[in-house]
Formats: sequence, C-alpha cells, structure tokens
Amino acid sequence: QVQLVESGGGLVQAGGSLRLSCSASGSSIGMNVMGWHRQAPGKEREQVAAISSGGGNTNYADSVKGRFTISRDNAKNTVSLQMNSLKPEDTGVYYCAILGRSWTWGQGTQVTVSS
Repeated sequence: QVQLVESGGGLVQAGGSLRLSCSASGSSIGMNVMGWHRQAPGKEREQVAAISSGGGNTNYADSVKGRFTISRDNAKNTVSLQMNSLKPEDTGVYYCAILGRSWTWGQGTQVTVSS
C-alpha cells in the first residue's frame, strides 16, 4: 500500500506562487497515473491536474490551465505541482492522488490565497 505525503502548502497573496510536493513510500508510483486534487470549502473534491506514468501526458482543469504545472520524478518517487498566478478561488486543501482501481489520496496540504 502506497503512502502519499504532501508538503508545500501555505498562505500566499493573489498573484503569488507555491510549489506542492508529494512524496510516496511503500510502493513505486512509476506505473501509475498521478494527480493533484483539491477541495475548496463547501465544495466537492475536484481534479486539478494529472500526469501519465511516464510523464509524457498531462491534463489540467480549465480553471488552472496555463497557471499550474504537474511533474513527476519516478526515480525519487515524487510528484510536484507548480502553481503560479494564484487566485483566491484556488484556496483549498490539495491532495496528491494515485490512480489504481480508483483514486487514493494523501492527507492533503492547505493552500490559502488572500486577495
């Protein structure tokens, strides 16, 4: 069973940047699609970005296209999310996710963007 631990969240002003990191342990993630999901207050969890096992394919929610970049390092068993031009509506708990039969998430890291 893989364990996912997120880091890098925090408080940032609108227009700022944050880089989230996800460290996996217990199993290699190299064969799995990985993603970042987020849950804003009072809303359902949504997929923000995903990356194929080899890293060659990515997709993003329309709301973050052009601002967020997902990447992975299979040798280090890590996944990252670079978030630029942050907006208050990006506020929420961000979860690293691995796709097996279904998505499995880490504990999450809080991102708060002030206006």
